[in-house]
Amino acid sequence: MPDLVLVDGGLGQLHAAAESLLSLGLVDLPLASIAKREEIIYVLGQEDEPVVLDRFSPVLHLIQSVRDEAHRFAVTFHRSRRDSQRLTSEMEQIPGIGPKTVRKLLQRFGSLENVRHAPIEELSAALGPAAARRVSEHYHAGVEKG
Repeated sequence: MPDLVLVDGGLGQLHAAAESLLSLGLVDLPLASIAKREEIIYVLGQEDEPVVLDRFSPVLHLIQSVRDEAHRFAVTFHRSRRDSQRLTSEMEQIPGIGPKTVRKLLQRFGSLENVRHAPIEELSAALGPAAARRVSEHYHAGVEKG
């Protein structure tokens, strides 16, 4: 279990996080939140006495760094998930290719771009000859015609 749960936001987010932890049966975890603009730290159970650190405080800079890294991670995760859904739906437009095959392709090749450029032999090794041919024809039909 973590030594501290730090939430980005003010009192509303602090209390929402406390409810979520309680619903999970996690009642003894120290919980704090950092309000963005004011850079005030609220500690659960001591909300009437928020911690206001000097703007040059190394502790405040550490907490801001943790928050900024969490933001970066969340944004990257959501972009990746959005892109993955877009790519997945694009590949599922190929006749005879379903969600399981798409997952297999992305796990094997890592990206849609790698699938597009994969030689038919590598696609066949991953999917079998019939599905490999469908994928290859889908991505190379425009190349052969143009």
